[in-house]
Amino acid sequence: EKPNNKKIFVKHKPRRDLSPQQQPTMLSARTAAFVQVRFASGMRFTKTHEWVKADGTVGITDHAQKALGDLVFVDLPAKGADFDQKGTLAVVESVKTVSDVFAPVSGKVVEVNTNLAQNPTLVNKSAETDGWLAKLKMTKLDEFESLLNEEDYKKHCEEEEKHPHH
Repeated sequence: EKPNNKKIFVKHKPRRDLSPQQQPTMLSARTAAFVQVRFASGMRFTKTHEWVKADGTVGITDHAQKALGDLVFVDLPAKGADFDQKGTLAVVESVKTVSDVFAPVSGKVVEVNTNLAQNPTLVNKSAETDGWLAKLKMTKLDEFESLLNEEDYKKHCEEEEKHPHH
């Protein structure tokens, strides 16, 4: 996709055990490890208070769970369902309100957090870890990169608190 990638591959002699299609994906081990680590540690946020990790795990932010109050019910998506970015992925119901959770990225649901059926307040206790909602196999990686990083998300929350739109 990026034309400048070619430089990386020049050093490799073709390996006989790989088909020609596989050859160009061989980054040096160091580069590959670095790319993975940098990507895997990433967590991105939406302006509607969802988060997504590089592995496709999705949830609502700590900020969102505080605003919602104690959750009483979480309606999770079906495994295998496909979602477009900003499609309604789940519904969370708290003592105060019912709120849609939007898919931060496009993808297919590969796993859902079944613990939430019995224990929806897991989301309140640890919104950004154990209280995850679903795991998506992302279909458009550029969507992930275009979301807010932690710093920008914090700024967004501060702005919202200064100018509540209710």
